[in-house]
Amino acid sequence: MTKVDIAHNIQQATGLNKQTSLFLINQLLKKISDTLNAGENVQISGFGHFIVREKSARMARNLNTGEAVEVSARRVVIFRPSQTFKQALLEKDAS
Repeated sequence: MTKVDIAHNIQQATGLNKQTSLFLINQLLKKISDTLNAGENVQISGFGHFIVREKSARMARNLNTGEAVEVSARRVVIFRPSQTFKQALLEKDAS
């Protein structure tokens, strides 16, 4: 599913026009992105948490050459689904 597909579904569910639906999705994603870039976590009840984690620098190995290389420190985003979301997925698998 793409952003346009989501906008289309919102359009059908709410009666908003496609342009407004796409604008709302873009604003939501921008706010989530800006918050994560600021180093803050995002929690959406019933869906899950987006967590910013700091990874320290480490040594790794280039699998092609066998050469040791340093992987720089960086921030990554982890998604942890809520219990409600996990349960909904399990119920869908069971049916």
